Amino acid sequence: MVVASSIGADLAMPFLTQTKLPVEHAFFDGGQFAQIGKGTRRIMTLFLYFAIKSLYWSKGGTLKKILWCDDDSIKSYFIDAGKNLTYTNLRRQISDSLEDKPFPPLSKELQKHTYFEFGSIEDHFKYRQAVMEAYPCGHYPVFEGYDHMQYQIRDPKGFAEMLAHIAERDCMPELPFIRK
Repeated sequence: MVVASSIGADLAMPFLTQTKLPVEHAFFDGGQFAQIGKGTRRIMTLFLYFAIKSLYWSKGGTLKKILWCDDDSIKSYFIDAGKNLTYTNLRRQISDSLEDKPFPPLSKELQKHTYFEFGSIEDHFKYRQAVMEAYPCGHYPVFEGYDHMQYQIRDPKGFAEMLAHIAERDCMPELPFIRK
């Protein structure tokens, strides 16, 4: 199970704590656990809505300005996301964040197979310690020199290979930018 957005983390954690389906591995971008205040989230909602909608309206032309990436192979995903997004759904999802709540409990067994990746140059790195305390049996690789989702966007094939390695061998592959 790969969770690639903060809203995804808010939805994935209840799933992981309540599902009867077996989940062998989970991979989170650690920035998803940033505990952003409700007031900030309310302000962010409108800007995030227009940013995502602009990807649809511009046929992906704003991708480089929003995600610092101009990879044509991922534009269609973001264009579709912008097409289908409604302000009401986004507001509802953002208002129900992990902020002001304890991190949901995960079994020790699932923690042992869960990876919380943090980029070293992003503001969200400061939340790493809180996540480590909440899930002491998890894995916490640091992507040195990266920020939120940069590796996924810059090298989607390499990111997919990393995930396959985790699923097959239950460990992070040797990558030059990872520090423990």
